[in-house]
Amino acid sequence: MLASLQGKEATIHFIDGTCAGDGVLDQIDDKYVKYLAQYQTLVIPITSIRTVTIDIKERQPYRVGFAP
Repeated sequence: MLASLQGKEATIHFIDGTCAGDGVLDQIDDKYVKYLAQYQTLVIPITSIRTVTIDIKERQPYRVGFAP
């Protein structure tokens, strides 16, 4: 399933509650994911990943105020 996300910008959430964001999933195999961020390259074991989040649409800000 992760192989279909290769080359996309993603945020990786880890089992310990931390996350790595603003990077690209570069290479994916059975045991590791190579994640390229702006200042570093991470080689992440698949067993330490909780979720992978991909933004597919930019969120619109909420409108606050009263209509005339």
